[in-house]
Amino acid sequence: MHNQSFITEFIFVGLSQDPTLQKIVFVVFLLVYIATIVGNMLIVVTILCSPALLSSPMYFFLAVLSFVDACFSSAITPKLIADSLWERKTISFKGCMIQLFAGHFLGGTEMIILTAMAFDRYVAICKPLHYSSIMNWRLCGILVGVSWTWGFLHSIIQVFFTFQLPFCGSNVIDHFMCEMHPLMKLACTDTHIFGLLVLANSGLICIINFSLLLVSYGVILFTLRTHSAEGRRKALSTCGSHITVVVLLFVPCIFICARPSSSSFPFDKEVEIFYTVLTPLLNPLIYTLRNKEVKNAMRKVWKRLVEVFHGK
Repeated sequence: MHNQSFITEFIFVGLSQDPTLQKIVFVVFLLVYIATIVGNMLIVVTILCSPALLSSPMYFFLAVLSFVDACFSSAITPKLIADSLWERKTISFKGCMIQLFAGHFLGGTEMIILTAMAFDRYVAICKPLHYSSIMNWRLCGILVGVSWTWGFLHSIIQVFFTFQLPFCGSNVIDHFMCEMHPLMKLACTDTHIFGLLVLANSGLICIINFSLLLVSYGVILFTLRTHSAEGRRKALSTCGSHITVVVLLFVPCIFICARPSSSSFPFDKEVEIFYTVLTPLLNPLIYTLRNKEVKNAMRKVWKRLVEVFHGK
């Protein structure tokens, strides 16, 4: 903890210094955040209140994914919204480490949840006769436990790397959040080795995981050739939603993490905004708009709530 004696807080450059643009940022991102929390928690509540959905591993994983998305958005977006009201955007060293930990913890967890969902679809489509015996609740619980454990280990490694860096110069982060690459640029030491370790811990894992997911969905799509037209249509609809979410998550993540720490691009912040703020909003939209079972269950839950509200 001796490194913090030089710097006790960081200052974010933010998205813009224009007061008018910052007001627009406040309004837009506040609405996006509210929609993100409402949308994701609506999916969680719908699945928990629908025994038919909750008994399905696919929707169980979807509920976990939506909960993680809501938490992930809450780890980043509220600070961004609050900072848009102030000219000087500061965060304490401990607050920065907490935000760094939370972002990587939840992001890493989400990656493994998406992998579990891909495995679930692979078993359902490629090994339908063995689906119930393979995708039992014990395995589902293990997969969720692995996702949270991996997210924690991945995140704690990132924070450990950061604690090893001496911060004794500028405390201005050219970003709107605490992230590894901008932080390494402030360190008063050569960060080449740290950059390679971060690249291995984040970038390489993203690429490997993304490649495995693409291969698994490729096998699924190849297997669908032998299915009936109706079965193929339903499976393609479900897999299409999963593939869309995987691409929306992993492509920005690879762009951010799988590159040298010294490199930077003028649209880095825009990509990070899409990854941290917009992706958690898009996930519930993609799953609900393309899934009849979820939409029907939402209608039933809403009808039940209305009846309770009116005392029927």
